[in-house]
Amino acid sequence: MKTIFADMHIHIGRTVDGLPVKITASRNLTFDRILQEASQRKGMDLIGIIDAHSPPVQKEIATGLADGRYQECPGGGIRFGSTTVILGAEIEIRREGQGAAHVLAYFPHFEAMCRFTRFLSRYVRNPQLSTQRFYGSVEALQNQVGELGGLLVPAHVFTPFKSVYGNAANRLSQVFRLDRLAAVELGLSADTAMADRIRELHTFTFITNSDAHSLPKIGREYHAVEVTTACFDEWKKALLRQEGRRVSANYGLDPKLGKYHRTRCADCDALIPNAAEKACPVCGSRNVVMGVLDRIEEISDGDGASPDHRPPYIHQVPLEFIPRLGPKTLDKLVERFGSEMNILHRAPLEAIAAVTHVDISHYIGLARQGRLTVEEGGGGVYGRVRRSQ
Repeated sequence: MKTIFADMHIHIGRTVDGLPVKITASRNLTFDRILQEASQRKGMDLIGIIDAHSPPVQKEIATGLADGRYQECPGGGIRFGSTTVILGAEIEIRREGQGAAHVLAYFPHFEAMCRFTRFLSRYVRNPQLSTQRFYGSVEALQNQVGELGGLLVPAHVFTPFKSVYGNAANRLSQVFRLDRLAAVELGLSADTAMADRIRELHTFTFITNSDAHSLPKIGREYHAVEVTTACFDEWKKALLRQEGRRVSANYGLDPKLGKYHRTRCADCDALIPNAAEKACPVCGSRNVVMGVLDRIEEISDGDGASPDHRPPYIHQVPLEFIPRLGPKTLDKLVERFGSEMNILHRAPLEAIAAVTHVDISHYIGLARQGRLTVEEGGGGVYGRVRRSQ
């Protein structure tokens, strides 16, 4: 058994020919560029690309497999360099009388992904694009994913837009058949202690992923997994906690850094301590975005005690949040230490200071210890790390 790092929520912005896939994502987020970034710079062992349902993306994958650039793994997934990619799709669902929510579907093999695209094409308006509205029943979606040997995971379950708890319902069970779900993705503004205040979640393994819309965002959240090798079958066993496989740690943003952690006014950016306020007490605007923390307070039915199977949640501060660490300095560190995972977890602080500056190594050391002071984010604005500490 070995420990690997996994980030299972990465978007494709464009195809190699420039066709749009995720409109809000960076143009340089192509399938191949993501694999290069994850393998050569980020140090990720396992990634999930959740726009692999797009037919032009599948054409690129087929070409890469045919010319030997990629190889299909016997246990599921596609191998490139030191990284395995699991193919998936993000889908928007909406039950009658509920708001919209996003869900992630993952598949073991390229052929299963292509079969799912043929199914999906009957229920969405444009299968080329990411996160399309699914005009079928949730039951039909869950059944099809199961028939193809796939896994279904509710995405960023607490964010105020397009999530189960943030927008659709008070309980996961009001949206899905719980026995058809493999895990739950927490999202950037929540952590284990917050999520375990909802008792129905105690059954599930939590995963933390980046939801990357640009190359630098890959790996800003991730989870450590104990498996024998990086492939779909082993990851599935880890999510279901079978045969000794498991998620052994969640590495996520301190929730205070998340851009939806607290309730804020979307017009003047004022923090609103009383989430029950219908209007901003500063400017009077009614354009108020409820924060994840406040939403959990509203719907919680437990004291936050975690089940025995729950691994530690480690508040990870991505390198982009480290004060004084700009792109050129980060390039120097990656060149010296090989990957961002090495910088975050393994490189000696003295060696980091020798390459950059003692202040940067100091902040990275504080980040490793969970001692950075963070100013809260909310209303679409990220929190930030305080410089003086």
